[in-house]
Amino acid sequence: MDLSAADHRIPLSDGNSIPIIGLGTYSDPKLTPKGVCATSVKAAIDVGYRHIDGAYVYRNEHEVGEAIREKIAEGVVRREDIFYCGKLWCTALDPDHVRPSLEKTLKLLQLDYVDLYIIELPMAFKPGDLLYPRDENGKYIYHKTNLCATWEALEACKDAGLVKSLGVSNFNRRQLELILNKPGLKYKPVSNQVECHPYFIQTKLLKFCRQHDIVIVGYSPLGTSRDPSWVNLSSPPLLKDPLLNSLGKKYNKTAAQVALRFNVQRGVVVIPKSFNPERIKDNFQIFDFSLTEEEMKNVEALNKNVRFVELRMWSDHPEYPFHDEY
Repeated sequence: MDLSAADHRIPLSDGNSIPIIGLGTYSDPKLTPKGVCATSVKAAIDVGYRHIDGAYVYRNEHEVGEAIREKIAEGVVRREDIFYCGKLWCTALDPDHVRPSLEKTLKLLQLDYVDLYIIELPMAFKPGDLLYPRDENGKYIYHKTNLCATWEALEACKDAGLVKSLGVSNFNRRQLELILNKPGLKYKPVSNQVECHPYFIQTKLLKFCRQHDIVIVGYSPLGTSRDPSWVNLSSPPLLKDPLLNSLGKKYNKTAAQVALRFNVQRGVVVIPKSFNPERIKDNFQIFDFSLTEEEMKNVEALNKNVRFVELRMWSDHPEYPFHDEY
C-alpha cells in the first residue's frame, strides 16, 4: 500500500474511500475548555488530516463543524476532501430515532451529509433526552435492542443522501453476522470501529472483517487515558513500551508514531485523539518510514489480548459485546 501524507485514502466496499489516519475528538465535555476542539480540528486540517472522527455524545460536534466550515471558507479544503464520521448513540437505536439523531448531528455540524455514520455501541439504552439514563438507584436503564431494525433505518438515511457510508463500532463477530445475514440487506457495514493497538491487535476480528470486506478503524491506537472510572489499568501504558521506543530511536520517531505505523501497515485505520498541536502534527508524520516484516512480527508479539476500554459498567447489558472471544 503506497500511502503518502497527500494521498492516504483506502477503499471501502461501497465504492467510497476513507483516509487511513484521522483525528479523534473525544474529550470529557466537563474538562475541556470551550473552543479547544475547534482549534485542534483546524490545526489538524492545516497539517494534512482529512478524516475527523466525532460523535453526538462527545458534545462538541458544533465546534468540529465550525472548524471544517472555516477551512472550506479559507479555501484550504473542499467539503469532498473531508471525511467526517458521526455516531448513533445508545439512546437512539429505535428505528424511529435514527434519522432524527443523524439530523441533529448534521444541524450541529451545519453540513448537508456525513461521510460515515456508525452505531456507536450495540447496546440500546432507554430512549429520551438523557444520554446516560439511570433509575432512582443509579442503575443504567437498558432498552430492548433490535440491531437489524436499527440498520434498516440507517439504510433509509443513506438512501435519503444524509450519509455516504454506513458502519458499526464495538460489534463482535456475532453482532456483525446478525447484520450481514439480515434478510433483504441493502448495504453492508463498510467498517467496524474497535479498540486496536500493539497490546490488543484484534487478530481474529481483523481476519473475520477482512473476509467480509469490512475495514477496521482502530480507536485508542496509542492506548488510552488512565481514567480508572472506565479504563482497565492492568496493562502498563503502551507508549512506555521498550520495543516501541527502541524502534522509535532507530527511525528517529516516537513510540506513538511506531504504534500508528504498525496499524497502518496492517490496513487498519487509526484515529489518535489529541488536542495538543505538537502531538497532532507528530501523529501525522507516519508516511516517511516503514517497519520491516520482522519488526512488524516483533510488535505483533507485544499483544496481551487485554482491552484498555472495557466499559465494565455496562457488562450486564444483554448485548454487551466483549463477553465473546471476538
